[in-house]
Amino acid sequence: DEVERYFDRVVVRRAEWDTLALPESDLVALASELPTPFAEEMVCSYFETARTIGQWTAELHLALASLDDDPAFAPEPFTTLYQRSLYQSMRNLTNRVFHVLRERIPTLPDAVRGRAEEVAALEPEVHRAFRGVTERKLTALRTRYHGDYHLGQLLYTGRDYVIIDFEGEPARPISERRIKRSPLRDVAGMLRSFHYAVEYVLATRVTGATVREDDVGAVTPWAQYWFRWASASFLAAYFERVGDAPFVPKTADERKLLLEAYLLEKAVYELGYELNNRPDWVGVPLDGIVALVRPAGTA
Repeated sequence: DEVERYFDRVVVRRAEWDTLALPESDLVALASELPTPFAEEMVCSYFETARTIGQWTAELHLALASLDDDPAFAPEPFTTLYQRSLYQSMRNLTNRVFHVLRERIPTLPDAVRGRAEEVAALEPEVHRAFRGVTERKLTALRTRYHGDYHLGQLLYTGRDYVIIDFEGEPARPISERRIKRSPLRDVAGMLRSFHYAVEYVLATRVTGATVREDDVGAVTPWAQYWFRWASASFLAAYFERVGDAPFVPKTADERKLLLEAYLLEKAVYELGYELNNRPDWVGVPLDGIVALVRPAGTA
């Protein structure tokens, strides 16, 4: 509903559709910047909603990291061995999903086939991006975490949010769900959920009503605008609340490296899911992969 109202405001700004300037900073850097007056006017009350979700996400991770007297919950360091294992897991996922992608391209809807071919050609760059998690010692700790974190795991009480469903990803075995990882993996899951939320509304709730079919291309950058500022608000509140907690990388560069690796891993996972279950939706993870591997302004 919030995003639908956002697109109502976008339609009112029709004369400015071609002049929209997307934030150039990466999400971690954007989280440290003050929203522009224009962003506050457009994103409106969802700034506070995203901040609330960010604060509660931080509280969740602080609570899970506080149980240091129980071996099943006690935080553990990022070791060189674990970093190599993390990279290999991401690499294996990419190999499986991109194999399916290349097989399914001829069967995909015409609207996404070109993007699918573009992403298929990016597989070496995806591997290169994941390799970054092995190229420096990460200062963060690994803890237990939610494991299947997205907007659907929040219940709105009318004033606040309650986090639910701590079983992890149902498709994974219990032994794998208990593995300690960086809580930034949950953070990445929520950010990807923001992307899905705005794309879902654009595709199903405003197209043909608020937004004409012919105008979808012109409005699409405004979806990215909402996503980036909502994500920045969430991250700002999250990092402010966790402070110098040892499970968070100490430097902004490390935070960016690890968060973007998890965002890319999540987008690749989503691509595999959509290829097998909802081919009409593959455009969302395809766009997510392109944005992470080839940010705006790169060749």
